Amino acid sequence: MLEQSRAIGGISRTASYRGNRFDIGGHRFFTKMPEVSQVWRELMGDDLLERERLSRILYNNKFFHYPLRPVNALLGLGVFESLRVMASYARARFLSNSRDETFEDWVCKRFGRRLFEIFFKTYTEKVWGIPCSEIGAEWASQRIKNLSLGRAVLGAFKYGKVRDRKGGVITTLIDSFLYPRLGPGQMWERCRDVVAERGTDTVTGARVVKVRHARGRVVGVDAQMDDGSMQSFGGDEFLSTMPIRELFNCFDPQPPAEVLKAANLLRYRDFLTVVLIVNRPDVFPDNWIYVHSADVQMGRIQNYKNWSPEMVADKGCTTLGLEYFVNRDSELWHRSEDGLVALGASECVKLGLIEPDEVLDGTIVRAEHAYPVYDRNYAGALVIVREFLSTLTNLQSIGRNGQHRYNNQDHSMLTGMYAARNLAASADYDIWSVNTDPDYQEEGRLVHPDSGGRSTPRRLL
Repeated sequence: MLEQSRAIGGISRTASYRGNRFDIGGHRFFTKMPEVSQVWRELMGDDLLERERLSRILYNNKFFHYPLRPVNALLGLGVFESLRVMASYARARFLSNSRDETFEDWVCKRFGRRLFEIFFKTYTEKVWGIPCSEIGAEWASQRIKNLSLGRAVLGAFKYGKVRDRKGGVITTLIDSFLYPRLGPGQMWERCRDVVAERGTDTVTGARVVKVRHARGRVVGVDAQMDDGSMQSFGGDEFLSTMPIRELFNCFDPQPPAEVLKAANLLRYRDFLTVVLIVNRPDVFPDNWIYVHSADVQMGRIQNYKNWSPEMVADKGCTTLGLEYFVNRDSELWHRSEDGLVALGASECVKLGLIEPDEVLDGTIVRAEHAYPVYDRNYAGALVIVREFLSTLTNLQSIGRNGQHRYNNQDHSMLTGMYAARNLAASADYDIWSVNTDPDYQEEGRLVHPDSGGRSTPRRLL
């Protein structure tokens, strides 16, 4: 098993610094797929903790519960702003005849323009780097289909579960999840140890630079090691989690020009985390906070102690992960570690979360290819690359980047499980059918995996 980095787990790895451990993006362990749940529990045992969920929106230096709680919203927004929200909602529901062409259209029609401006626009544009007016409406209809302002208000006044029109639990109301004691990387580290006991080594620091193929089969790969040396590896069957664009540029011989062009059209959104060690035992009670303030660049804040107390080395301190959604060619991605730590600390101070002298230390974790981008080119390009991949009978491309799909870790794992069954049991699973239907969210109810793709924004023409 070849791994490009020195750590195990990809974007589900757990990084560490001076005894503190950091999740890359926050990975809740929530699934309704029994086979995935069974693997989690077999690997983690008593190290799989059940955690209460608390996540809020930070807007205008005030916290707002999600789902909406009317009293909290009223006190946070103030009477005048709340009246604007309600008037905007009424206007949208009863007077709007707009078509649902964009994400902005869809949300404004169902929640009102003012609520869109407060709770949807800024965060969405931070994550994807695309204006909401250029994102297709289908992303909104899939990601927030089951929730309306009316149901959110209803949920604030009712005990028990609030259900959608089909009787399912509203997905945003899930209030607990599982989480490894030492972060998600603990599971992959244990998995590495298990496969090692069974005779399979994991070679880290091995960047695949060439995938050799002939007569419809992959015959071997060449990897550049951390020390600069090259090593060749053979095999009968191959599984790849490489980003499709990188995989296709490694093929030897190269694919036809039109195929390589299609692969190079696939784009990714990168991700960096600024980790701050704060000299305070408790900063805020949330697992994570969505930052909707337009005057800071960060999009989300993780509080690792509230995921698991053992993620933090000094119980008198708190470690915060400040998340920035970027592209690798941006200035922010290439800024120095000291510069990024200073930026993160100053933005936390600006938001009123910490005092300047409370930051004891900090570090940076960068994650490339974190989010496959669904722009106007990706769908057609993916058809072309999948057709070429189908000609290589002993190569299966799996996982988020291996299929250019913005899916959750349980679905990424399922593609690997299906691929393994195809090898070990001579099964015939279609791993490209493993994904989520439009109603699935990480917090919510799950349907059969063979039901289409999880949504990400599609940029309009």
